[in-house]
Amino acid sequence: MSLADSDRELVVSELDREPTRAEAALFENLWSEHCAYRSSRPLLSAFDSEGENVVIGPGDDAAVVALPDSDGDGAGDTYITMGIESHNHPSYVDPFDGAATGVGGIVRDTLSMGAYPIALADSLYFGEFDADHSKYLFEGVVEGISHYGNCIGVPTVAGSVDFHPKYEGNPLVNVACVGLTNEERLVTAEAQEPGNKLVLVGNATGRDGLGGASFASEDLAEDAETEDRPAVQVGDPYAEKLLIEANEQLVDENLIESARDLGAAGLGGASSEMVAKADLGAHIELERVHQREPNMNAMEILLAESQERMCYEVEPDNVERVREIAERFDLGCSVIGEVTDGNYVCTFEGETVVDVDAYFLGEGAPMNDLPTEEPEQPETDLPDADLEEAFDAVVASPNTASKRWVYRQYDHEVGVRTSVGPGDDAAIIAVREAEQGLAISSGAAPNWTDVAPYEGARAVALENATNIAAKGATPLAAVDCLNGGNPEKDDVYGGFTGIVDGLAEMCETLSTPVVGGNVSLYNDSVAGPIPPTPTLAMVGAKDGYDAPPLSVEDDGDLVLVGDLGLEGDARLGGSEYLAQFDGSDRFPELPDDPTSVVETLAAVADDDATLAVHDVSHGGLAVALAEMVTDDAGLEVLLPGDDPAGELFHEQPGRALIQTESVEAVREAFDGIAPVVELGTATDDGRLTIDVGDRTIETDASAISERRATIERELE
Repeated sequence: MSLADSDRELVVSELDREPTRAEAALFENLWSEHCAYRSSRPLLSAFDSEGENVVIGPGDDAAVVALPDSDGDGAGDTYITMGIESHNHPSYVDPFDGAATGVGGIVRDTLSMGAYPIALADSLYFGEFDADHSKYLFEGVVEGISHYGNCIGVPTVAGSVDFHPKYEGNPLVNVACVGLTNEERLVTAEAQEPGNKLVLVGNATGRDGLGGASFASEDLAEDAETEDRPAVQVGDPYAEKLLIEANEQLVDENLIESARDLGAAGLGGASSEMVAKADLGAHIELERVHQREPNMNAMEILLAESQERMCYEVEPDNVERVREIAERFDLGCSVIGEVTDGNYVCTFEGETVVDVDAYFLGEGAPMNDLPTEEPEQPETDLPDADLEEAFDAVVASPNTASKRWVYRQYDHEVGVRTSVGPGDDAAIIAVREAEQGLAISSGAAPNWTDVAPYEGARAVALENATNIAAKGATPLAAVDCLNGGNPEKDDVYGGFTGIVDGLAEMCETLSTPVVGGNVSLYNDSVAGPIPPTPTLAMVGAKDGYDAPPLSVEDDGDLVLVGDLGLEGDARLGGSEYLAQFDGSDRFPELPDDPTSVVETLAAVADDDATLAVHDVSHGGLAVALAEMVTDDAGLEVLLPGDDPAGELFHEQPGRALIQTESVEAVREAFDGIAPVVELGTATDDGRLTIDVGDRTIETDASAISERRATIERELE
């Protein structure tokens, strides 16, 4: 990829001269889709990013949100940070290093806000599970995430895994990180004062990752796995762990004025963005950068995306103390320049190689005005599948089967904050500093947004909120990772526009500000574009750290909150049932008052009479019921309608199964908000019996566990 002719003309006009080689490369990377959001920024104003708990919204390395105060009336003085990023193309070329460095990057975004990372969530998307290449990518990505996260001691507690044929040539790896800080420790990425020094701390700079930002802004070629290998960074989690602890001490001693992680476009990206935010400049002497490879030229030093590096703004009197701390943690440290009130200037061995206005470099890229094509609504064409065969197929599908093979490779308890770990509707992290539990849910639903981008994205937001409410928490804030194909294709951009608008609309309805995020476009390959994929990482807060379990006890009544899909009203569009047996249908309608549903569910989940709660979504009621039974507790369920497939398999979000000692209390709570349908009772024999229409499905926890072990069985 090179600087486009139209962009070069703008640069020449601004500089009144031809750019140097280093300048051209810097503009190419910082004006790429990956960095400048040229096709997506015009759409992002749809998101509401403000709220009384929002301390820092979009535009920094990570967002900052205040947890509610102790009486729940406003913002408290304990802050969390939230960030999310994609490492899609690198993970196709090199699944282990691509995924590992994605974790490293989002953790350093957390460090740059003066926060300590306390939790990770990964949302992963691959081609069909039975394809050998998909399994290779899947195994490599999970290994990369687990290796890096386990080594740095940050628990991976939540996430999702989806398989869809349209990811065959371009998997997605989206990673979110939550950090912990407070007002006194808060740092931003905005430079503060001319004369302050710029200090580079961390690993030495090599040639790895050159052109990574521009590589992420173009379609994957057929030979990408070999030709694009130099654009993939190589991570060192042990150095990252040292950097985490060094950063903590630097923040504790108030030595940092501003900070930026070296990610896309390397030193050039981090340092120029830092000063551009303050409308300042910098003078950097590139030869001062500590290097691990000989004979590096100016452009390589400027743009290499070597990992585990931070750029700090430091007052001159504090530079030596910063150096001492870096050396104590066996980290490299270079004083590379200073903040100025002029241009962004880089020299190399006495020669000026970059001399540009920092704001123009960071914000001058022209936005794209692209045409869109609305997706067509699917016709209704339903399969005639045997009900028991369908139950087995949907429960055993890799999309709805157990993800234990994935999360058991992650140390999800390191840090001793994990109260509810992966495998549940949402994780809960104990924030003891505020005596609150932080619920975390992350994921998307490619089947939904492939069929109906706008409604599917609304459903993704509602499902994440329902996951959080099922643990007794109420949504607080969210970050998104918006993944799409080549935006220059009208239908692809139409689908991408749909997921942006749908996600924004539902998050605003739920009063959940979207405080930051990431955009990844050009996820297109010889296999075609990916489904529009709006990964949402949402957090919610609650008093205390306990939550109702997902599994039922051996005594109590089971009710469904939400639409059962009676009398043929169930819509199966986007369902795993149709993915398994082919067919098409409209996407389900969503609840009329989703906010009240979520708030009421959270309150009922925390009620003493509630024994278990489980969100109903992917795979529909069939999968939700199967997931709730254990060897010691079963369910006898009667579905009263006349549309067995619709009732069992439609995937309308915003629904939940509740096991309770007081059905009447649940009815009263949801009166006027959502229907409450009595489904049956718990048993002590571990069996699941579902009477639906004139059919009966009978199975038990052991058989269900065997069906749901699809991924483990295939990979071990």
